[in-house]
Amino acid sequence: MSDPRWTNTVKGEVGALEKNQTWDIMSLPEGKHAIGCKWVFRIKYNSDGSIERFKARLVALGNRQEEGTYYNKTFAP
Repeated sequence: MSDPRWTNTVKGEVGALEKNQTWDIMSLPEGKHAIGCKWVFRIKYNSDGSIERFKARLVALGNRQEEGTYYNKTFAP
């Protein structure tokens, strides 16, 4: 993340998420834990091998979901 190319990519992705109103900040019910997330980074290349762009995505860690608790409230386009 010290590389400005990745920093700008992450800022752009967060800006797009905020612009599209992807999330709402809410308090959790007592005894519940938030599902975590992580950044996935990838370099996209042109057919000649040159770098096309740096790509970052914020993904939910669905492997920590509990059956019957989170499944009905998960959205994936």
